[in-house]
Amino acid sequence: MQTPKFAFHKLLVLMVSSQYFRQASTAPLQLPNKVCQKAGVAILGAGVAGITTAQALSNASLTDFVILEYLPRVGGRVAHTNFGRKPDGSPYLVELGANWVQGIGTPPGPENPIWTLAKKYQLANTYSDYDSIETFNETGAVDFTGLLDEYEDAFTTFGQDAGYILTDNLQDRTARSGLSLAGWKPEKDPAAQAAEWWSYDFEYANPPEQASHEFTAINYNSTFNQWSNENNFVLDPRGFDTFIKGEAATFLKDQDPRLRLNTIVANISYDTSGVTIENEDGSCVQADYAVCTFLLGVLQSDTITFKPELPDWKQNGIETFTMGTYTKIFIQFPPDQVFWNTSYQFLLYADPVERGYYPIFQSLDGEGFLPGSGIIFVTVVSSQSYVVESQDDQITKDQVLTVLRNMFGPENVPEPIAFMYPRWSLEPWAYGSYSNWPPATTLEMHQNLRANVGRLYFAGEATSAQYFGFLHGAWVEGKTVGDKIAGLIKGTIQTEEVHYDPLHGTTFVDEYDATNGFILESTFATYGLK
Repeated sequence: MQTPKFAFHKLLVLMVSSQYFRQASTAPLQLPNKVCQKAGVAILGAGVAGITTAQALSNASLTDFVILEYLPRVGGRVAHTNFGRKPDGSPYLVELGANWVQGIGTPPGPENPIWTLAKKYQLANTYSDYDSIETFNETGAVDFTGLLDEYEDAFTTFGQDAGYILTDNLQDRTARSGLSLAGWKPEKDPAAQAAEWWSYDFEYANPPEQASHEFTAINYNSTFNQWSNENNFVLDPRGFDTFIKGEAATFLKDQDPRLRLNTIVANISYDTSGVTIENEDGSCVQADYAVCTFLLGVLQSDTITFKPELPDWKQNGIETFTMGTYTKIFIQFPPDQVFWNTSYQFLLYADPVERGYYPIFQSLDGEGFLPGSGIIFVTVVSSQSYVVESQDDQITKDQVLTVLRNMFGPENVPEPIAFMYPRWSLEPWAYGSYSNWPPATTLEMHQNLRANVGRLYFAGEATSAQYFGFLHGAWVEGKTVGDKIAGLIKGTIQTEEVHYDPLHGTTFVDEYDATNGFILESTFATYGLK
């Protein structure tokens, strides 16, 4: 049913001239009996969004900024660690968080900015061949790859149906409903459930019941139809974060005092004249502007206080969107006892009882990865991530080995020599992996998540209307906010961030514009949407 059209009551954030900002910024918020570091811009977080924000300011010849980072390094969730051991006793390097450049691009057309940077820093990477997959159930190898093609056919219809929601201003629904209406109904079939998990949950870190039909399609199209369907797996001995450190080094000197690592933000005070940040170590920063690049999970956790409290429209935006958790569990077996066919990149398991139970194994013991390493990893997401995070490593290891022994036979699977996984939803600087767009949630609600309050701005993958969940979403949003603040400081633009209070039902087609963070003008954003 088409939603009746009614007038939206749009409340614009106070539009104040840059001249006013320059005058007001001479007296930012003061803390009694405390001398704070002064800065033109305070950037909270040194992940992709934070570094890109700082780079945008630096490119505009604005150098009076400070970056406050919780961790002892830059990069955020682009994080690696040592794992297992090589024949010489030295460790391998594996990526705990972001691992792919997704939708790299098709020459001579546009390309993903992360791919541009991966090439610039010559990051070692390998094409992820999603046709290189072997399928299993509890009895061993069994071919149900035909179901993957059936899902893809349904997903094409799913995308077309999403177009009607956008263009005709129809009520959004769950991605589950959209898939069902497109003819995809896995029901209780374990193989079909595994095929769906491979195609949906593996990307979005949430099941279709918890995601928007419309914005799943928009998100997919904005990346894969704009650039390409190619995903390249980065496994560089220097770490995927090499490109972030490299870009930071273009504007930060060695030991640059503007980068303050191991600094935990405790309170943010803001108004239309400036922002003051108080840190757990007792230090503080007073800035004309601030950009908060914290992950959505941190904003939802109440570990940071805001003064004044964030307005209801802003808090509603933060609480409405959800965080997904994506957990890679790494296992090293004796290299001379590898039991799987290393010519396959992926092994898909259909559990007879539980959907998403250790479903995707990815071999790193293969050409283009870490040949001869004996390393494989299995990915779980969402509720299964929370289970493995809450239990002892030994329990998880036993469960994984049971699945592998079902797949390959108990006599063929030896004890591993190394085992490890991160616990993203328990990390106080993350509380999850990346954001998810819930069903029936409008573009205007997302703009409320995205919009500034006073001189406090927000950036990160979660604030990207089209690239949420992707590494390039953080890059785009960081650059966008950095450019905006540079314009405000230089007086070349006025603040025009919009928010919605009250917020009404659906989004009209002419509201998919830059005002609401919908920046991709190309029809690629709605490719396949009628």
